[in-house]
Parts: sequence; structure tokens; C-alpha cells
Amino acid sequence: MAAVLFDLDGVLYEGDSPIAGAADTINWFRKNKIPYLFITNTTSRSREQLVEKLAGFGIDCQTNDLLTPPVAAIQWMSEKGIKDIALFVPESTQAEFARFSLHEEEDDKVDAVVIGDLGEGWDFATMNRVFRLLINNPDAKLIALGMTRYWRNNGKLQLDAGPIVKAIEYATGRKPRVTGKPAKPFYKAAMSLLGKKKIIMIGDDIYGDIEAAHKAGLKAILVKTGKFTPGDLELGIKPKATLDSVADLPQWWQMHM
Repeated sequence: MAAVLFDLDGVLYEGDSPIAGAADTINWFRKNKIPYLFITNTTSRSREQLVEKLAGFGIDCQTNDLLTPPVAAIQWMSEKGIKDIALFVPESTQAEFARFSLHEEEDDKVDAVVIGDLGEGWDFATMNRVFRLLINNPDAKLIALGMTRYWRNNGKLQLDAGPIVKAIEYATGRKPRVTGKPAKPFYKAAMSLLGKKKIIMIGDDIYGDIEAAHKAGLKAILVKTGKFTPGDLELGIKPKATLDSVADLPQWWQMHM
């Protein structure tokens, strides 16, 4: 039996509005005992907050049903013995990193600098502090909680963390360790959690979801919600199927799986 990876924003909801039929789709997969996992590059909310948000849309889940970049980053840093970090994530996400010693001053000694999506919190002073922390700590790891280029918020596209990480990489020459989409290890972590090799990714991002899943050896289905644009179909990236929305997935599944 195949398992499923569901992206969140753009697939199950858009901003603070649910995708019509998304809750019914998840309930159908649960009822039919088809394994699935929710994955997201969101770093603006903790897993607990995501559980609450999904519950508000009629989707029941637990924190261990969610794979997020902070979870993958914490696992990797713990394996590497990293203890002192500088953290550039929204305040709501900082609690996920409670086991580490957090530093804020650019002259502090750190083992890693972790970058998530600060949204409008990114300004010159903040980016320069990231730059100086890395320059002052030549052995510090640059950890990116995803490299997504942009996402849709309140009906409009806006920059995500990827362009910020690229600017820091250019300035410092430090290659990032990416613990979110579209990095292959992120998808491999999802495969490990599900205990399955045959997995289908459901996403709205032709690059971060569909192409990245292909590179990890997975099949992928594109939905025409979220950040989808008609031009995505002209890029030569071929999903297993293209659906109007995740609400159409149970019917497709019964016909093709």
C-alpha cells in the first residue's frame, strides 16, 4: 500500500481559509487506513499551533503526524553534538529549540546559525547580524529551515526564506544545510517516519513539492490551488496527476491505486 505526504499551506488551506473538501479527504484516508504524514516548510508556527489550526478546519492530527523543518534540524544538530546556536525564526517557533543554548549577540560563540521565515522581520540589521555571526564563527554551520522561494498569503505571493538564505550564502560563502523542502534529506526523513518506500507527495509547488519529490524518488500529484499557476504545466516537470484540488484525491485514488 502506498502512503501519502500532504503539504499544508496551499493544499489543505490557504492562509487562514480551508480548501473546500480538504477535511473530507483526510477523513477518507484515515477511514481507509491509508498511511499519511503532513509535511510543511512553515516555520512561523510550532507543531502544536499547526495541530490547533488544522483542528479549526476539521482535520484531526497529533504533533507526531507533522514533519517540519525544525524537527529535522533538531534531529540533525543533536546527532552532530551542536549545543550553542543563534536562532532566526518567529518567536512562536523558538520553543521547539528549547534544548539548545540560544545566543543573540553577533560576537557570541555559536556552533550553528539557524534561519527560518521571519517575514517582515527581515531587515538590513537582522541580515547583517546573521552575516557577522557566521563570519565571526568560521566553523559554525548555516542551517536553513527550507529553501522555498515564495508562498501565497492572503491571495498574494510573498518571499519565503530561500532568497534570504541565498543572500547569506553569497555573502559568507557558507553552504547551508537545508532541513526542509526541497532538500532530499527532508523527504527521506518523511519516508523513514512512514516506513514506506512507495509514497505519493501532494503539493501545490511545482519545484518544492513536485520536482523535489521526484528527485527523492517519489511520485507526486500537483493540485491547482495555493501557489499553482497555469505556467507550471509548461515547465517540463510531469506530476503523476494534476487535480483541481485535494478534494478530488479520493476519487482519483480509487481509480488509479
